[in-house]
Amino acid sequence: MRFAILGPLRVGGGEATITAGRDRAVLALLLLRSGRVVPVEELIDAVWEDHPPATARTQLQICVSRLRQRLATLGSPAEIIITDPVGYGVRIEPDDLDADVFARAVEAGRAAVAAGSPADARRHYRAALALWRGPALAGIASRSVRRRAQALDEQRLAALEECVDVELRLGRATDVIDELTETVERDPLRERLRGQLMLALSAVGRPADALAVYREGRRIYAEELGIEPGDALQELHQRVLAGDHAGGGIASAPRAAPVRALPRAISDFTGRQQTMARLLKEIDEDGAQLCLIDGMAGSGKTTLAVQVATALRERFPDAHLFIDLHGYSERRPLAPAAAVGTLLRQLGVPAERVPVDLEDRLAMWRSELADRRAVVVLDNASSAGQVAPLLPSGPHNLVLVTSRRRLVGLDDGRPQSLPVLDADEAVELLGRVVGADRVAAEPAAAAEVAERCGHLPLAIRLAGARLAHRPHWRVADLAQRLADARDPLAELAAGERSVGHAFALSYAQVSPPAQRLFWLLGLHPGVRIDDRVAAALSDLPLPEAQDLLDELVDAHLVEEVEPGRYRLHDLLRTYARRLLAEPGRAGERRAALERLLDHHLQVAAATALIWETKPSPLAQLTLPPPRRPDLVLGQERQGQAWFDENRPALTALVRIAETEGLLRYCWQLTRASWWFNYEGGHLDELIETHTVALRAAKTLGDDEAIAVTMNYLASANFRLGRYREAIRLMEAVVDRHRRLGLRRERVQALGNLAAACFGGDEYRRCTECVDEALAISRYPDDVGTMASASNMLSVVMLFHGRYDSALRAARRHVLLARESGDLRHTANAIGHLGMIRHRLGDLEPARRLLRVALHLKRSSGNRFGEGELLNEIGMMEREAGRPDEAATRHRAALVAMTDAGDRIGECASRDLLARALHDQGDVDAALDLHRRVLRDATRLGLRYGQARALDGLARCLRDTDPAQARAYAGRALALFRQVESPDQRATEELLAELG
Repeated sequence: MRFAILGPLRVGGGEATITAGRDRAVLALLLLRSGRVVPVEELIDAVWEDHPPATARTQLQICVSRLRQRLATLGSPAEIIITDPVGYGVRIEPDDLDADVFARAVEAGRAAVAAGSPADARRHYRAALALWRGPALAGIASRSVRRRAQALDEQRLAALEECVDVELRLGRATDVIDELTETVERDPLRERLRGQLMLALSAVGRPADALAVYREGRRIYAEELGIEPGDALQELHQRVLAGDHAGGGIASAPRAAPVRALPRAISDFTGRQQTMARLLKEIDEDGAQLCLIDGMAGSGKTTLAVQVATALRERFPDAHLFIDLHGYSERRPLAPAAAVGTLLRQLGVPAERVPVDLEDRLAMWRSELADRRAVVVLDNASSAGQVAPLLPSGPHNLVLVTSRRRLVGLDDGRPQSLPVLDADEAVELLGRVVGADRVAAEPAAAAEVAERCGHLPLAIRLAGARLAHRPHWRVADLAQRLADARDPLAELAAGERSVGHAFALSYAQVSPPAQRLFWLLGLHPGVRIDDRVAAALSDLPLPEAQDLLDELVDAHLVEEVEPGRYRLHDLLRTYARRLLAEPGRAGERRAALERLLDHHLQVAAATALIWETKPSPLAQLTLPPPRRPDLVLGQERQGQAWFDENRPALTALVRIAETEGLLRYCWQLTRASWWFNYEGGHLDELIETHTVALRAAKTLGDDEAIAVTMNYLASANFRLGRYREAIRLMEAVVDRHRRLGLRRERVQALGNLAAACFGGDEYRRCTECVDEALAISRYPDDVGTMASASNMLSVVMLFHGRYDSALRAARRHVLLARESGDLRHTANAIGHLGMIRHRLGDLEPARRLLRVALHLKRSSGNRFGEGELLNEIGMMEREAGRPDEAATRHRAALVAMTDAGDRIGECASRDLLARALHDQGDVDAALDLHRRVLRDATRLGLRYGQARALDGLARCLRDTDPAQARAYAGRALALFRQVESPDQRATEELLAELG
């Protein structure tokens, strides 16, 4: 299938038939990156830019599905859009995309030029240009698409310029005048095209028109850019005035003696090879004349700039200049007048000849460099305003600027922000400082030192210097000192140099409000901080907090990892906390911490109220009103994404709340975070936070808090298969609610106790709890808890093979779920209906119900429920004689159960997968899995799981070891009878076969 992007999007050889805007953006980006997988995040950014919805991934899947269907109707192969774990891509033939055909034709033209065949070159270039029908992907407004489409448009203009050069050499000036005139009107700032038009007009005897083209260009450059035309265009103007239409060179001025003022490049330069290669490519191939290198204190900006300048000394042989502008130092930043005076003296201009007036100095500076091939390093700049006057205007000058601040005012510069080193680079640098043999002897300790230095080059050099001067220290000794240090920054010092001092210079350059925000950010325990959290911490309006964050980002005190999301380097966080601990800030620290806890509590609670079972038990708790409603509003729409991003911070904040004595925040924040920890399978965090919260609740003597915390602590034990502990906790909760006369809470607790009893094989006790819960429920007040009880009843009846009773309970569950308006109840009810219909032999209705339920489970992020339904579908595939399909389903179910942290679900998935593998003929793999299930079920005390594993082992061994198979089957049958499982019938039949 053919695709065209050199103009409006076309598919299948005709005008675009993809009409949906999102689909067009997705297809456009895939075609722009043809042959590669485009990450999901990049596609989401292309479609929704700065405001992706919480369901962006799901909607993207729908877009891709719709595209596949549409392309199929146009005759595309089935797998033209490929799916990868990272994202999506398109698989097309070499001639199916016009942009690829264009690129090959241009390359052929360039090869013909190099071979001295201008006629062939013209033919290739014209074939390439004929493919264009207008601006690339015209009509698609996506920012990501437009950025890449503009690169294609630039390639077209470059190809046109190369083609015109060939045609002018072939004497075809008349043929290109109209095309050049039209193109120059569209792109009036492109000097090469303007010069080609001047040459063509002059060649056909129209010098007056050529001079008019120059004057028009000069006017536009002056009005729009504030500059004169470039040297090449000015030289061409002089040639036209002189009547020279054939070209020729301009005599070069005699060269002055070379100037060498660069510092010595360090011999142990490490870890910036890729960055350096990229800079050299931009300079050598792209003609970059201004490179801006920024980064946090100690990231190695000066070292890199000197290294690049040194590597380019042969390309810029006339002058190598360097000046420290003192933007971040104990001294005042160097004024432009003083800086240019120093640079002129480096060039050999006597002091008495240096003008006093700044403008005269700058004019002399530009004049001195006009004909020199010079590289200039302007180091440690404080601002764009300090640098701008110092930029030379010569065509053969390169300027490298370093700064701790992003110099956004220098529009012509190529910016390069230096990150910290990666782990391997950091260890390599440490080895260069202290000796490769010492580092190689203790690789783990060396990696720890690098990690505790935050992979920051300055920190690694200073720590390494201490080690280098202490030959009796091991690397592990340094790692231990850094680990034990109350103030790690104090350890990262050597002589007068220290990381803390470097940070202090950056900190001193930002405004007092930005300084305050910086040290308040040190309170946040998480990896990422969003702008609303910063506003809550500082108690500032959101726009004001965002402005201060921008200031901190520009100063490289904070890193913006994505729009609205920020991160502090580990050592900068340590520095911020040092500032926060200064005398007089204890009161503000406490108030900011309470604001931080309140913000996370309110967002977590608002989000959980949407996602938990309706009506959410969380709504029954008395929470304080939010301190900053403006920062909470709308955050709940992020749902699971907000919890995924903030989960480490939420866990840490619970611990901090206990340490600081803010005990009510401790248990309330724990409760508000429960749902997503539970559904997401983050059971270690759930147990940790609830254990801390239970201590806090007992300290407060708050019966409500104790009961709530014990209830949800039981849920984690249930999910982990610790049923005895879950039952113990829930019995205590039921008793507490009974004593306090809390009927509704008691109903809910009885439902949870029933689930724990079911998991622990106490089925009669489970049924008793369900009956008691239903007996004291009140309709319609308890519709949600009645739905839960009906759900549990249907599960118990299903397990015991009482399918008619299970069907009645499941149908009642559907009605109650619909009335409660809770999609999770609806998904559970439909799923269990599907399972029951499967057991009753109603296979088609069962399949439909299971598919619907699976979609609902996936939409709500319920990984346990997803695994449960995948297992059921796998069982149906196996019964239908499709063990391969069954195994695929059970493997996916095992992944889902593992993600959810559900041990009993993992056992069930492995058991079913083993049976599918047995049907496939892979008996050894099936045996291994059944043995694994037996070990896990025995450890968890799951009699039913043990019985299933023993039955599976018997079936695997019945042909090769009948005696052992009989023993296994006998043990399985005894366990099945204990738990009153209908599975015993199949095991009885197996024993009969075995004799």
